[in-house]
Amino acid sequence: MEPTQELLDAIYRDRVQRARQVPMGEKLLAGGELFEQVCDRMRDGLRDENPGVGKEAIEELLGRRLDLLRRLRSGQ
Repeated sequence: MEPTQELLDAIYRDRVQRARQVPMGEKLLAGGELFEQVCDRMRDGLRDENPGVGKEAIEELLGRRLDLLRRLRSGQ
């Protein structure tokens, strides 16, 4: 059974309302935590793509990947 559009809209409104109630400081901390989680996932992917590569090399590859993402985002 698929949820109705009305139910989906109500869930969305509830999520937005709850997000608006979170203090700004918590939002900023959550942003940093989210970034670290994404970096951890990227490291895992880089380890899968480059088996046997050490931690320093993974960090270098991660830095390059983040630089590429920044350039893509800024349109360079």
